[in-house]
Amino acid sequence: MSRPPILVLVLTAAFLLLVSSLLIGSFSKPELPPYALGPTGDTLYTLDASSGDTWRRFDFARHSVVDSGPWDIAFRRNHLITAPGVGASDFGPMEFDSVDALPAQGYSQTIYSRDTTNYGIGKWYEYSMFSHLLTPKPNLYGVRTAAGELVRFKILSYYCRDVGAACYTLRYKTTRPQTTASPGGAR
Repeated sequence: MSRPPILVLVLTAAFLLLVSSLLIGSFSKPELPPYALGPTGDTLYTLDASSGDTWRRFDFARHSVVDSGPWDIAFRRNHLITAPGVGASDFGPMEFDSVDALPAQGYSQTIYSRDTTNYGIGKWYEYSMFSHLLTPKPNLYGVRTAAGELVRFKILSYYCRDVGAACYTLRYKTTRPQTTASPGGAR
């Protein structure tokens, strides 16, 4: 009886290790953050975007999820878009309080099509193949509202105890326009 080639044994072991790690990750339960749905003060909000067929619209000026009237940003599962006339920008990894001002220009508007997306905020998360969880990037995002106001925000979490997945917690603040070319006040 002949032995299988070493390459076959190595590939088999690698495959079994990969399958094992994926199974272990899928059975592990993450610890969900304690954020409660709704506002926490006037700069933190947690909303349920778990419905796969309904956009949850958020208006920064009203500090609320809205069903009618103007809105700025909307969430549906892991997708984020901006309202018509509203733009968004990703300023990369930054601390929320390290910025006092945002540029007045350079915000991407949502492209409404079969695969509606906004390139300024569409890639807000990292996906783990092992845990199958979405983790918000440590990035700071900016929104230029239809009224011309600038809002900076961070996605703190995609999970909460009340909903599980697609439960966004945002930290946000209306911000003044800057006079230089990069996010102002970056320290």
